[in-house]
Amino acid sequence: MSQLQVASRKRWMRLIPLVFITYSLAYLDRANYGFGVAGGMGEDLNITAGVSSFLAALFFLGYFFFQVPGAHYAEKKSAKILIFWSLILWGGLATLTGMATSVAWLYPIRFLLGVVESAVMPAMLVFLSHWFLKEERSRANTFLILGNPVTVLWMSILSGYLLKAFDWRWLFIIEGLPAVLWAFIWYKLVNDRPKDAKWLTDQEKLDMEATLQKEQAALKPVKNYREAFKSKQVIVLSIQYFMWSIGVYGFVMWLPSIIKQASSMDIVATGWLSSGPYLLAVISMLALSYFSDKTLNRKTFVWTSLLVGAIAFFGSFMLGTSNFWLSYALLVIAGGAMYAPYGPFFAIIPEILPRNVAGGAMALINSMGALGSFVGAYFVGYLNGLTGGPGASYIFMAGSLLISALLTLMVKKPAVTSVKQMEAVSS
Repeated sequence: MSQLQVASRKRWMRLIPLVFITYSLAYLDRANYGFGVAGGMGEDLNITAGVSSFLAALFFLGYFFFQVPGAHYAEKKSAKILIFWSLILWGGLATLTGMATSVAWLYPIRFLLGVVESAVMPAMLVFLSHWFLKEERSRANTFLILGNPVTVLWMSILSGYLLKAFDWRWLFIIEGLPAVLWAFIWYKLVNDRPKDAKWLTDQEKLDMEATLQKEQAALKPVKNYREAFKSKQVIVLSIQYFMWSIGVYGFVMWLPSIIKQASSMDIVATGWLSSGPYLLAVISMLALSYFSDKTLNRKTFVWTSLLVGAIAFFGSFMLGTSNFWLSYALLVIAGGAMYAPYGPFFAIIPEILPRNVAGGAMALINSMGALGSFVGAYFVGYLNGLTGGPGASYIFMAGSLLISALLTLMVKKPAVTSVKQMEAVSS
């Protein structure tokens, strides 16, 4: 077994669990708002349907602002330090949500929560690009983003029980504190780059750095962010991710309320049913990332999954309230399909842009996703309140996913150059 293979095993065992847990905690404090609303926060603080939609969306407006600066800091200085402080701040803000005495407090808390968490995703993607090779990156990205559906899966169940045992205030307090504690574990165990890791041998460090440099040498140089942001590929991917995020976060933020209204079940049963789409998401994300890395084909896996999600939403709309369980099954498929291609999607940019600008480009794309999330979270809640049911929002989410799938077809497929091929050329 080569030194690089030994180092690879060490990297997966040490770093991926840390990355997964960190992003899981970020998503926990982002997505539990929907359960707070369904569990009595709206009634206690006299939050109207319109205000509730705006509060859900306000997070993503804050999330928009510091994506690119966060990626820049992570690339030039330290992803480790940036994520450490983000963990402490977002955990504190999530806990403060449970202490709010009026809706006026929720406006700055939700906005600042978005601001603090805005740096996490691009910083994590930069961090993984420093540690994992091209042939590993889709799977590494997937284990990062798996923190999203896995968290919502267990959070959906746990939150139902917490709301039944306590109330919405304790829901936010209990689910906010772990991020603060985890910050110190993260800081102790993580290194920004292979050369800083004491748990790798000197030869393993050299092999890792040399292989990563070979990958960079195969890419066309791009001078700065301005040049990268004007790239047709980056522009198309930004619009694509905007439309995709409309569907995802319209779904995530309002699924508990939609299920509770359609089924008339209690909050615990609603929590169990809300976990279904995320169980399928975990399975489909792992499968797609595996085959994406095997084939180095990113684009096909992305557009086909989004098309399946659009069709499932439309099918659920056509059924309406005539068959709850079949409609629910289609929602499970829609949720799983929307999440499935995240790993391949975020592997595209590091394969077409060099490291000096790839982090910034991913941050720009992710910030456009934040705007799409704002639109999805707000308008899905607004349409549900306006029409008294989820039908109009299903069409809205289906349309956004269909457009996203079509835009993916416009992305130029990056040249397939494996590490083995580059080693053959260099020799």
